[in-house]
Order: sequence, then C-alpha cells, then structure tokens
Amino acid sequence: MKIEQTTMPSMEERILLCAEQMFMERGFAGTNMSDIAASIGINRPTLHYYFRTKDKLFQTVLGRLLLSFVPRVYGILSRSDLPISRRIEQVIDAYIVLFMKHPCLPLFMAREIQRDSAFLLQMARREQIDHYVHKIIRSLQAEMDEGKLKKVPLLTVFYTFYGLLVFPFLTRKLAEDILLEKGETFEDILAMWKGQVVKQIGNLLDVDA
Repeated sequence: MKIEQTTMPSMEERILLCAEQMFMERGFAGTNMSDIAASIGINRPTLHYYFRTKDKLFQTVLGRLLLSFVPRVYGILSRSDLPISRRIEQVIDAYIVLFMKHPCLPLFMAREIQRDSAFLLQMARREQIDHYVHKIIRSLQAEMDEGKLKKVPLLTVFYTFYGLLVFPFLTRKLAEDILLEKGETFEDILAMWKGQVVKQIGNLLDVDA
C-alpha cells in the first residue's frame, strides 16, 4: 500500500502564518513577539533568528500578502480589450475572495493606515508594490486620455470603489445580526451588493453608460 507523504510547513512558514493571523486580529501595536513565539511553541531567541524585529516580521507578512494580490488586480485592470464593467466585476470577485479568506483585513488596513501610513508606504516601496499601483494609475489615465473611459479624478474612483466594496466587510457582524432574512447568508448580501458596485463604478467610468 502506497503511503502518501505530507510536507510539513517550514518553521519560517509557521511563523509567518501565525504572525499574519495575530497582526490581522490585533494590529501591529497589539501584537508582540512573545505571543507569536508561544503560539508556535518556540522561544524568543528562536523567533528572532528568523525575524530579528517585529517591524521586519510585519513587513514580510504584509508584503507577501499584497504581492499575492496587487499584481493580479493590475493584470485585470490593464485588460483594455475588456469592457470596464467586466474588469470591475473581476476585481470585485478577487477582493471578495481575499476578504473572505482574511475577514479582518479591511479593518486591519484602515487601522494601520491611521497608525503609521509612512511605514506602509516605505514597506510598499521596499517590496516594489508601489510599481504596480503606479502602473494601474497610468493604465487608467491612458484610457481616459484616449477617450475609452470618462475623465474622472482617480481619487474619486478610488474612494467610490473602496468605499462601496469595503463597507459590507466592516459592518458584517451588524448585517448578520439584524439585516439577514431567514435563510440568507453574508455571501447572499455580497452577491446582491456586487451588482450595485459594478453599476456605480461602470456609470462613473464607462463612456457608453
């Protein structure tokens, strides 16, 4: 009989997974290295062997999360051959998958932006995440200049899109406690709300809307 072998995560991967969960739930300020080490079952010196400081661990956790996602968003939005409404729909689908996997992420990002936005920008530059952000901006601006999209301030697009998309996740518990109809789930709410987001952003950008 063939016995399947399972590969155990490396110590570094275990540290990153544990740190990711704690940072998301508690934020940077509320997370300490001792708790991470204790949760994994190692001592502080062993943890510091892999990550010398909490800043370095935080940067690695956030950097790999964003790098697993931001390039995909750029890949979708740069598809100028697709109608903007279709691209918006695909980006929303990608965000929903991300936020369902990391339900604390929207609140975590809002909290960390308020805590130390300069650190986040520095981290983004170090990990070259800002390159993708600038590519997204240039791509949308080029389509506006060519008349393929309405000329709208990109700050307006950003605020409208993220405001519409993130708010349901920030208020999920409230919605589940008082707004769900019998037999409904949070996923049902998202499916309904997705259509509203696509419609509003489509009307904002689509020259044919």
